[in-house]
Amino acid sequence: MTADAPIARILSTGLYTPPHSISNEELVTTYNAWVERWNAENPDRPKEPSSPGFIEKASGIKARYVLEKDGILDIDRMRPKLPVRGNDELSIMAEMGVLAARDAMKRADLGPDDIDAVLCAASNMQRQYPAMAVEIQNALGIDGYGFDMNVACASAAFGIQTAVGLLSTGARRVLMVNPEICSAHINFRDRDGHFIFGDVCTAVIIGPAEGEPAPGQFDILDTRLKTVMSNNIRNNMGFMDPSTDTVIDWDDPDTDKLFKQNGRSVFKEVVPMVAEMISTHLADNQIPGDSLKRMWLHQANLNMNELIAKKVLGREATREESPVVLDDYANTSSAGSIIAFHKHHDGLAKGDIGVISGFGAGYSAGSVIVRAG
Repeated sequence: MTADAPIARILSTGLYTPPHSISNEELVTTYNAWVERWNAENPDRPKEPSSPGFIEKASGIKARYVLEKDGILDIDRMRPKLPVRGNDELSIMAEMGVLAARDAMKRADLGPDDIDAVLCAASNMQRQYPAMAVEIQNALGIDGYGFDMNVACASAAFGIQTAVGLLSTGARRVLMVNPEICSAHINFRDRDGHFIFGDVCTAVIIGPAEGEPAPGQFDILDTRLKTVMSNNIRNNMGFMDPSTDTVIDWDDPDTDKLFKQNGRSVFKEVVPMVAEMISTHLADNQIPGDSLKRMWLHQANLNMNELIAKKVLGREATREESPVVLDDYANTSSAGSIIAFHKHHDGLAKGDIGVISGFGAGYSAGSVIVRAG
């Protein structure tokens, strides 16, 4: 196909940023204090300390936003302390989704009556059911339907594709939210993983491509999705845990069931996979890679993004061409590419082409070709 006729339109985006930020220095101070205590108590299994320089060199991350800071920095806890809410209260994940959604709705001058479907696309769900999307739909007063979906860090790209499909079945507009409470699914006692993630929520409203897009709106020209099974990124926590006899020592990162990845293998395998997917996607739409004006990539690792952009463009990308937000937000899973899009979609001329791409565990990857209005 060619990229002439849009299949849908991004009408607006929204963002909720938590109130607390943790710098690399703060995180390392707590982690190294725990390592010192661990090594004194376990001399046969010593842990290696960390440093802010190691974190920034490995990832490009300098800080991260979180819902709760004190529990993470408490050496005796080292995990967020989030309140349990009753069934008659809005869940934390839904609350984040509502705040980001209201931002997006305000920017598009849309109300609840203008939206027919709600998707909650994220890497972790706060509970099995009822769906967070239905809770968000109810809180916003939207009459229609909602459902949750999880394709890890690629969830937003998969969500946009799903929204396009829902438009074809009669939905007028679709609200997609990406609430990510990533601080709750990592072990802050794991040197290789404790610094990677932050919390955030993004929202995207997708509608039909009718008439001329307004400034700030983007026509969706085409989407592409890909999954390849890999064990190199895993989170094994699940509802069946109470039924198993697995012994978990939360003080020992070697026995927990939270986020784990083989970083070197992920880098080696995901970079060429994503670069090829985007390049082929562009070629199939008769768009030269070097003509892209912007790439809003998943914000997981600065080195990965720089290499993917270079492979697609055929040269080094400027920060304007491939915006970075992970230095302040860290990896926010499905929300990362949407944060980059939300904060850095201005300055494009009408007709300029860009790509939104999320990629991560699965492996899963998605590419969304958009054109500025």
